[in-house]
Amino acid sequence: MKYIGNRIIIFVILIGLLGCEENFDELNTNTVDPTSESVDPVYLLNNAIVGLSFPSGTNIYYDEAIVQQIVTPNSGFVSGANYNQDNRNNTGNQWDDYYQNVIKHTSDVIYQLSTSESDRSNLLQMARILEAYAFMVLTDEYGEVPYFEAGKGLSDQVVLPKYDPQEQIYPDLITELTEARDALSGAAPAENGEALYAGDLDQWRKLANSLLVRIGMRLSNVDATLAQQTVQSGFDGGVMESNDDNFVIRHDNNFNNPYSFTFNGTEANNFYLTDVFVDYLSSNDDPRLGSLAIRYVGAASGPDQVAEIGSKDPADQVGMPMGYDNSTIGAVASNLGLASFYDFSQLDRFTYGWQTAPMFLCTYAQTQLLLAEAAVNGWVTGDAAEYYENGIRGHMEQVAAYGESVAIAEADIDAYVAAHPLNLANAVEEINTQYWVASFLNGPELFANFRRSGYPDLTPNPYPAQDITGDFINRLTYPPAEIAVNQENLQEAVSRMGPDNLDTKVWWDVD
Repeated sequence: MKYIGNRIIIFVILIGLLGCEENFDELNTNTVDPTSESVDPVYLLNNAIVGLSFPSGTNIYYDEAIVQQIVTPNSGFVSGANYNQDNRNNTGNQWDDYYQNVIKHTSDVIYQLSTSESDRSNLLQMARILEAYAFMVLTDEYGEVPYFEAGKGLSDQVVLPKYDPQEQIYPDLITELTEARDALSGAAPAENGEALYAGDLDQWRKLANSLLVRIGMRLSNVDATLAQQTVQSGFDGGVMESNDDNFVIRHDNNFNNPYSFTFNGTEANNFYLTDVFVDYLSSNDDPRLGSLAIRYVGAASGPDQVAEIGSKDPADQVGMPMGYDNSTIGAVASNLGLASFYDFSQLDRFTYGWQTAPMFLCTYAQTQLLLAEAAVNGWVTGDAAEYYENGIRGHMEQVAAYGESVAIAEADIDAYVAAHPLNLANAVEEINTQYWVASFLNGPELFANFRRSGYPDLTPNPYPAQDITGDFINRLTYPPAEIAVNQENLQEAVSRMGPDNLDTKVWWDVD
């Protein structure tokens, strides 16, 4: 995997100087922005890569809490899935970030290279792959979204794009990934300046194929035929073969991981690992618990969480239960013999949550686990148990990217996989529960695969005052700015999809 170096900062500054937009119509595309006319399109692509990092508001406050890995007992600005409440200050963060920071730039690259005599076809295909990934995240989070008209402000002067049904978006995503993969060519100019794979076409093909496997599995409950065809296409084309192929955004002291502003900013003392997550890892003697968790034993307040009392010992970890707020969590902590709620286990924020922590979007480990399920279905050749072991091993090795201090010893990995072979009688649950662990901190993928597979088997959040009528949140709500400026198109989408609330299901979520 090629690292994003300090050149990222130059790209960000450059694009920032060229223009930024506040509202969605400008956000979608500023028709007087000179970027697509006067800037080398590889800089625009790199700016899209930078923009792919997930925001905390949507992914920590919602996605991670829905799947019960990270939770806060606090209310106000950080309210979200901890209470199953609709806080639109946070639900729309992913929308705003991806339309402004990804779709705008990939669309400009595609328009510029499609309408010129440029021979930079590989850069065009890279933009198509990244754009397909971003749209998959958006439609999985929200349901109907602007797709066919999105990013068309410059090319077609569309500043208020129509929304499209997810059942129309997904087939086109498959087409985009397939065509882009097949069009990558060693005969075209090299694009060594792109910041993801430094122009390595084999790795771009593996990314496209791995995303096809993901998309295919997402469709498994709604269109099994298309699902199988798509998974087979990705598998036959060649998927990620190791962690070197991971789709990961690297951060540094200038270009920070967005999660770090939550885990190491004003909310540093307020987010905790859930008891569900901690207990699962602990009960299986999973070495990842000792890697990712820390507990400040005896802390009675946030300032008490100092290094001297921090314990990484798996035996010391105590997860926070779901369903409590600031007025009730204290009694729970006391009943467990803890000094306060600050005494529960947290993410090790100085590694996993640090400013320079990488952000993994699509990985070898995830892909291997999806192939394990596909093999169980009879959709691909190979041994499901071997894919399963590869997925677990791949993720345990992947965590070393957060720093040497949290790397898992090879002997511990070997011992775990030897003790936890796949039970074919319970294969789908075991595979998708491991996928839950392997997707830690990848909020959109956690939320989507939980809805698709139904695993892990979670108990609904028991918080008493909720904005949902079912057991879990099914989608995120549209951002206030979009409601204000694109109301007519939004209402047309709602008339097809269902109400703009947390209960409405996306198209492929049929169980």
